[in-house]
Amino acid sequence: METYDLASASIKELEAEYTASKKCLERIPESLYEYKPHPRSMGMGYLALLVAEIPLWITFMIEKGEVDFATYARYEWKTTQDLVDHFEECFQGAVKALKGVTAEDLERPFYLKNDGQVIFEIPQKDNLTMTINHWVHHRGQLTVYMRLNDIPVPSVYGPSADEKVF
Repeated sequence: METYDLASASIKELEAEYTASKKCLERIPESLYEYKPHPRSMGMGYLALLVAEIPLWITFMIEKGEVDFATYARYEWKTTQDLVDHFEECFQGAVKALKGVTAEDLERPFYLKNDGQVIFEIPQKDNLTMTINHWVHHRGQLTVYMRLNDIPVPSVYGPSADEKVF
């Protein structure tokens, strides 16, 4: 796939996943941010943050070529609206970065690091789909947490038990 086609396809995929992701985030109450279905599970607030922030990883990948866990500043929020606003910024940033990407950019490696130590390296073009899949995976986890807490699950790829779209 040509780089332009890959970037364009990635934008379309992000846009296709946008509405369901936003609807999920809008429905997570602050009172459940600490909820975990199991002691080894992540908290609902952290999971919601991942759903909000994973588009930012695309921006970092294209603009910086790396994410370093030691210097990555996690967004701190207090309200659901703060989180939704952050999601909007992350999403728009990813789309903007993809619109400006070149073939040469996507051939460069992306590095995942921990305190400067490379723990993962992959060409940016190969990491785009992986990152979007990672985003969708965590949104799926979030919908399970929602169901377990009687939060209406939005339609994602068709009707849900709570949202009959056809």
